[in-house]
Amino acid sequence: MKRAIFPGSFDPFTIGHYDIVVRGLDIFDEIVIGIGKNSQKTTTFSLEERLAAIQQAFAHEPRVKVEVYEGLTIDFAAQYNAKYILRGVRSVKDFEYERDIAEANKQLSGIETVVLYTRPELAHISSSLVRELHAYGKDISAMIP
Repeated sequence: MKRAIFPGSFDPFTIGHYDIVVRGLDIFDEIVIGIGKNSQKTTTFSLEERLAAIQQAFAHEPRVKVEVYEGLTIDFAAQYNAKYILRGVRSVKDFEYERDIAEANKQLSGIETVVLYTRPELAHISSSLVRELHAYGKDISAMIP
């Protein structure tokens, strides 16, 4: 089975992330979305809210799982015997960062990283934008699948 880990962030699961996972399913047999847990980091959305949004978005897709993890992504990938980490980027700057992380992950663990660009029409919807709109009480439902 060709399995990938899609490490989540501490931000809401936006349409851009959804798009990356959906397109990743064309490459992988299964994707495990990992929601990183860090007690020292404050977030706009609770862990429960993030899990519920992801589970609702992929309720129709049995090849997508969601789990909470602490620690390194490569350790989380090893726990699921995943040989790939799926990442999404919006810009060349994002890609350069992900390329450096991918090289470190490969050297440390042998795990490959597959990077997909967010489709241009979705790239403007960033997690930081969603956080800011939410903080000001704006309706962000269109940005969450």
